[in-house]
Amino acid sequence: MRETRSVWILVAILVVAGGAVGLFTVDAGSTSPEPVNFDDTISMGISLQSQYALEDDIELPRVQVFYSQYRYVVGYYGVETFVDAQQQPNHEQRFGYPLAVYVSDYSGTDLELTDEGYPRTDRFGGWTNAEEAHFVVDSEARTPAGETVIPFSDRADAEAFADEYDGTVLSWEAVLERTFDVDTADTVRQRVDEQRRDADERVAAAAELQDRPESVVVGEDASTIQEAVDEAPANTTVVVPEGTYDENVVVNESITLAGEGTPTIHGDGNGTVVRLNADRAAVVGFDVTGVGNTTRDPDVEIETDTWDHNVELGYGHGDAGVAAVDTSGVLIEDVTIETPANGVLLRDSPDMVVRNVTVNGSEEWAEGFMGVMTMRSPGVIENSTFRHGRDGVYMHRSNGLVVRNNVMEDGRFGVHVMHTSETLIADNRVRDQELSGIIVMTGPELNAIVGNDVRNTPGGIRTAGSNSYIAGNVVIGNELGMTTAAGNSIYEHNLIAGNDVGLQASSIVPSNRVVGNDFVDNDRHATASSGPLRIYTHDGRGNYWEGAIGTAEGGVLDRSYSPTDPVDQRLHRVDGTPALARSPALDAVEGLQGTVPGMRAGSVVDTAPLCEPANPELFADTDWDPDDYACETSVNEETS
Repeated sequence: MRETRSVWILVAILVVAGGAVGLFTVDAGSTSPEPVNFDDTISMGISLQSQYALEDDIELPRVQVFYSQYRYVVGYYGVETFVDAQQQPNHEQRFGYPLAVYVSDYSGTDLELTDEGYPRTDRFGGWTNAEEAHFVVDSEARTPAGETVIPFSDRADAEAFADEYDGTVLSWEAVLERTFDVDTADTVRQRVDEQRRDADERVAAAAELQDRPESVVVGEDASTIQEAVDEAPANTTVVVPEGTYDENVVVNESITLAGEGTPTIHGDGNGTVVRLNADRAAVVGFDVTGVGNTTRDPDVEIETDTWDHNVELGYGHGDAGVAAVDTSGVLIEDVTIETPANGVLLRDSPDMVVRNVTVNGSEEWAEGFMGVMTMRSPGVIENSTFRHGRDGVYMHRSNGLVVRNNVMEDGRFGVHVMHTSETLIADNRVRDQELSGIIVMTGPELNAIVGNDVRNTPGGIRTAGSNSYIAGNVVIGNELGMTTAAGNSIYEHNLIAGNDVGLQASSIVPSNRVVGNDFVDNDRHATASSGPLRIYTHDGRGNYWEGAIGTAEGGVLDRSYSPTDPVDQRLHRVDGTPALARSPALDAVEGLQGTVPGMRAGSVVDTAPLCEPANPELFADTDWDPDDYACETSVNEETS
């Protein structure tokens, strides 16, 4: 009763305060703002990895936009990125209309294209008003993301560039009508199945490495594994019978090292136990122990002029149970590793397959390292178990990596994404991590995080970057279930249940699509960091929020729901609030939410909440029954 009374008082305060505040308006006739430093914009359109890899004299075309309903200046790498964004549904609803648009000006610069098609100049040419500029399309110009548009303030410069590089000159109005081939979150969604098939093909190709003819048997043809490996011809199999072998092994030929009855290779406690230095080498069917405890090699020498050399020094040269370096197409399968450092280390080894591997790391995560450490090594990691240690899978610049059907338990992070784009992180079971289940950092793009089950961590799934697809995940019992810090991304069909906070709306750009998710039994369904109003509705449908109230029409409730509203956020927790939610006083507050700046900022509103869960299949193996939240029990007509 006390809780209900306090909510009524809060409503009264809000209504009075709302009446004293002027409506939010935009003076469209005010003087156009001046361009700002691009570094001061909220930028999108290219990953940090791609930015860092560019040479200093590469000057990519950029756009900066001042919107009527958005307090920050938005920067876009590529005119085509802005054009695609403004063509998306609900773009104007979220941002308002552009008050001013400025584009890079290549007039007066010594512009040429590199072999990759990147624009190279002697200097930055400044900014010009987009409405007065001239744009070259369909030329040879490119950015790391694909085709691009080159703007000029002087038409003669634009025509000269078009003549040299096979382009066409268009006005701003014509450019806005164009359709560009830009990868978006929808692109990522559409290619999830393709990534799965590609991974299947990669695994099938690796499986052929187990069909090589036997050439050397340890104990019969050679006294040690190393002797057998050195004797074996390429494309054959070295058989290692059951037993314990005290040695460290280096494989310099394309052979398969196959255990018979799960023998143990026990290293001397210094360095890596099994090292693969040849393409299409394979290690299958072993226990590996005696791994060194070095996670950073102080004696390694690498090029210091690369932007990520410090990352490589810190992460890419430690000890491991099995390591593959400067190879391709290696297979590591049915291997169990006890390690104080890395389980598997892969550096510059693309097209690799790690499957059915178990890594048991240090029980104190700060004393261990990675289950699988991948650096510039895309491939497939599947059906494996990673216990303890620092991170189950750590990736750096391994674009296209597939991490699927693994179990991660009791580490720091289950999956840790660093400077890696276009990954598929799918169907993993993550439990009891010290910090986060799946974490994406450093601004990558085009990642898919689908079908994972993450429970009992401080941060379930934490995203960053842009143009990603986060769907079909189950996040239960976490302090924070999920964040939406990846901009221009789709978050759909996730079950977010039993968390302290279900979702944190943390993207500062209101560009995400959050729809078709089920929010059940969270202490708070969602919170929002500072920023604009986030509208979590698409094509007339939103999300299921336990506690949302209204009359069902076509599976959608007729009353908006705001999980960040002080009353709505309590509807699933406090007796009596369904009646309060239908009160005229609260309707007055809801009407103000779209007009009062203080009530718009840092808020989430679902204008078409679902009357029952959208993903009943995800409730299996949980404490909740979707039938308990069916439409007929969620409307509560008798309370009106």
